[in-house]
Amino acid sequence: MKRVNAIKFLYPPVWVMTLLTPLCTAGLVLIFLFGYEEHPLSCTVYALSFYTLGVIVLRCVRIVPAHYKSAKEKVYSNPLGNRFMTDMPFRTHVTLYSSLIVNLFYAAVNAVSGVLHKSVWFSVLALYYTILAVMRFLLVRFANRFGIGRNRFKELRRSKLCGFILLTVNLSLSGAVLMMVYRNKGFEYHGMMIYVMAAYTFYITVLSVINLMKYRKLGSPVMTMAKIINMAAALVSMLSLQTAMLSEFGAGMSRADKRFMIIMTGAGVSVIIVTMAVYRIVKNSIEIQKIMKGIRNGK
Repeated sequence: MKRVNAIKFLYPPVWVMTLLTPLCTAGLVLIFLFGYEEHPLSCTVYALSFYTLGVIVLRCVRIVPAHYKSAKEKVYSNPLGNRFMTDMPFRTHVTLYSSLIVNLFYAAVNAVSGVLHKSVWFSVLALYYTILAVMRFLLVRFANRFGIGRNRFKELRRSKLCGFILLTVNLSLSGAVLMMVYRNKGFEYHGMMIYVMAAYTFYITVLSVINLMKYRKLGSPVMTMAKIINMAAALVSMLSLQTAMLSEFGAGMSRADKRFMIIMTGAGVSVIIVTMAVYRIVKNSIEIQKIMKGIRNGK
């Protein structure tokens, strides 16, 4: 009997979850929006929200794997979907296009905001997204003209060029860090949004590391550089998340401590980006010289 009751408690009827989900969401929004975190009723809302989230997770654990398997089979049965999942160069080509569009959108929005509000902060962000867009455009243009994995010499040269451009990311990054430190600029996410952005930022960072390792083994300089750019963007997102979390949860911290954390994180991100860029430049240069030497000796 106790087991039956436990199952009913963990797997309530659908109508109960349909009722609890919007109620808990609305309750949390009201709490964070109007500052009722210390109100006695907030504990009840937190408890119900925790229970609702737990039930949703349990249902997802039971339902998602079966749906995932079914969706995966449908994707692989489709010629275009099968190519996207199995053809790494094609997948890189598609993701480069989508990333380029996103970067151009962000660059345009921040550039317009910088002009309208006469804001140096938005101008710095526009520069950052423009640099990312330039690198991704060069890789997309190369993939359209020569393909990926067909001409290693040209891939090495294009990857080396993007490596030099990647070094300039530190110009916009340094400007952003200086404004975070001395002008108290940064990103702000209120309420539940900061948790969503934190989860998303950690996800893209972990994914970028995994993809960098996986695509590096394929030996394509263009694909590797595409993943390095993703890694650099994810690291900058981590820095942005830090400023948002300091703004949201750092009320008890001194200004000096906040500055120290931002400076250390910014320096760490900058060192990693510079290291990746210099490594690719040196590695590509050495291989280019070997190919050129082989051509001369062949002649």
